[in-house]
Amino acid sequence: MRMMQSYDMNSLKKQSRIAALLYFINCLPAPFALLYVPSVLIVRGDAAATANNVRDSEALLRLGMAVELFSSTIVIFAMLAFYQLFKRVSQKHAMALMILMLVSVPISYLNVLNDLAALTLARAPAFLSAVFNKGQLDALVLFFLRLHNQGIILAQIFWGLWLFPFGIAIMRSGFIPRFVGIAVMIAGGGYVIASSLSLFLPAFAQWGQLAMVLGIGELAILWLLIWGAKEPPPDGPQPEAAVA
Repeated sequence: MRMMQSYDMNSLKKQSRIAALLYFINCLPAPFALLYVPSVLIVRGDAAATANNVRDSEALLRLGMAVELFSSTIVIFAMLAFYQLFKRVSQKHAMALMILMLVSVPISYLNVLNDLAALTLARAPAFLSAVFNKGQLDALVLFFLRLHNQGIILAQIFWGLWLFPFGIAIMRSGFIPRFVGIAVMIAGGGYVIASSLSLFLPAFAQWGQLAMVLGIGELAILWLLIWGAKEPPPDGPQPEAAVA
């Protein structure tokens, strides 16, 4: 019996680390596509300079698109792993965290089309040049790149929402410290506040940047990657109740 319990605990630890690893594989390259590439290409208020940057850095933009698609694909497997980890802790919370995060995936996939549109317009194909002049095409390049940024903000709402059922599942699990659950829910609040202000109350968008500081709480997921699941207390959920 003791050997079986040890085996289950080791399996649980391995499963938690795999889920956390997949999640961080999704997260690590994301700043390149979501922050660095736009900062290089977009010149605020200058459509001509932005379009020139796109023309001169086509490979960078395409690499950013590839990274976005890669991250969005990996997150699917990460959410399936987290669902397997928590489904017997709480079926409804495991399902909620998976669905809320997966809603962001098609948003992210479709959002890449805005970058493709900007790239097409910057290259000014003949069928468009016959209708639009260069100034108009450059303006559309900037428009689609900014629309892409708005798509990121929309997806970010779900990047925050999934952390609430995730945090609750963690706190109910007994095999992950409660502070991890609290930290990720605080981070979720920061993401939702920042995105909501930017989309619905743009006059207060600068306050959303302050709310994003709360997102640092998401780093608490590193606990799962480094230490994995811990032995639950005798009166808490047993490992057998949490393993898929």
